[in-house]
Amino acid sequence: MKRRHHVLTTTATALVLSVSSAGCANVDDRGEVTLRLVAADYEVADQSDSTERYWADLIAAFESAHTGITVEVEIVPWDRVDRHVAAMVKTGHAPDVAQIASYAEFAARGELYSADQLLSVPVEANFLPQFAAAGQQERTQYGMPFSASTRLLLYNQNLFAEAGVDEPPATWDELRAAATQLKSRTDAPYPMAVPLGPEEAQIEAMTWILGGGGGYTGSTGRYTIDSQQNIDSLTWLKENLVEKGLTGPVRPERLNRKEAYAAFVRGEVGMVNGPLSLLRAAKAAGIKVGTTPMPGRVRDANDTPAVVDWIMAFKRNGHRAELGNFLDYLFSDKNVREFAIRNNLLPVTVSVTNQMETDAKHEDLRAFLRALPTSVSPPLDKISWASVSNSTKKNIGSAMSRDGSPAEALRRVSDVAIEAERAP
Repeated sequence: MKRRHHVLTTTATALVLSVSSAGCANVDDRGEVTLRLVAADYEVADQSDSTERYWADLIAAFESAHTGITVEVEIVPWDRVDRHVAAMVKTGHAPDVAQIASYAEFAARGELYSADQLLSVPVEANFLPQFAAAGQQERTQYGMPFSASTRLLLYNQNLFAEAGVDEPPATWDELRAAATQLKSRTDAPYPMAVPLGPEEAQIEAMTWILGGGGGYTGSTGRYTIDSQQNIDSLTWLKENLVEKGLTGPVRPERLNRKEAYAAFVRGEVGMVNGPLSLLRAAKAAGIKVGTTPMPGRVRDANDTPAVVDWIMAFKRNGHRAELGNFLDYLFSDKNVREFAIRNNLLPVTVSVTNQMETDAKHEDLRAFLRALPTSVSPPLDKISWASVSNSTKKNIGSAMSRDGSPAEALRRVSDVAIEAERAP
């Protein structure tokens, strides 16, 4: 992502990209309130100013309908925005609203309004239930879901036909068989891409451990990272795909998501676990793409990870009523639908999900929406999750290296989780 340094101005407000613009909400001499929002930049390849235009249009319309409230938004690249907001809070300059990946630490310190303190009842009740639950800490919702994606197994239908694979795999054994046929009967060099490099290894790894019946946490909410189930899942992956030469374009521990997706779009990869945005990019490149739930060790064991970014509102500056007005407007059907469409993401509300699922224009969205009810979020309510996620990105790929051990890699991550849970 590249940071933009220009200022985009509308008649209603300015989109300011300098950190000096971010301070406390204020009331001017006329009694008007300024709310300050920090948002992540979801740069879309063919629409590099998509995020800025979305917020400019939304804020202009909101301010026109709500005299006395001004909203200023700072757009920060998605891979920096969490650190940026944390630094603002630490220095006593919390924004009024932030759109970032984690709410847990702020909620635990009592720095956030709860959703029921801000939203009208119809808006609060309209979030998809699994996302509303994932936004809770101690049974109170602080994280309001703003963007979501999930993963399916995407496969190159032309390569499948060339290899004589008639049906997409539904189990790991069928996945191995399909990969073996792709390797021996097509010119595509890489049957399966498994991105366990540091970019987003925590999600790719989660896909495989869910498929083996495990997870990062158990039924009691305690970490189960180095469980035998998880060890067995990564061992199966290593022995049956990686060591058989069925993955690429480089070994999983060195393969990041971006490179894996690019290889699929080029037609070099037969299968990859990916989101809606990859499906659309591959189709635009002329790839005939099929989708199926990610196979599991046994049939129908196909829970998939859900990736969610959150809206949260900080108490520090007050103005609860104005924040509620803005958030009710933000989560209106029109704005939720527009953000999802512009960014190739899934809607986070029941009403917009129903609308898009029945709209022929969004037919390719349906398979991903069908996966949502059984999708599983990482343990986002845990303050420790940020440390565990970072450790997973750093360590889990080593399980696939020639001298690596799945048990040892998971144990390293587990040790970080135990230490983080002990921290005050």
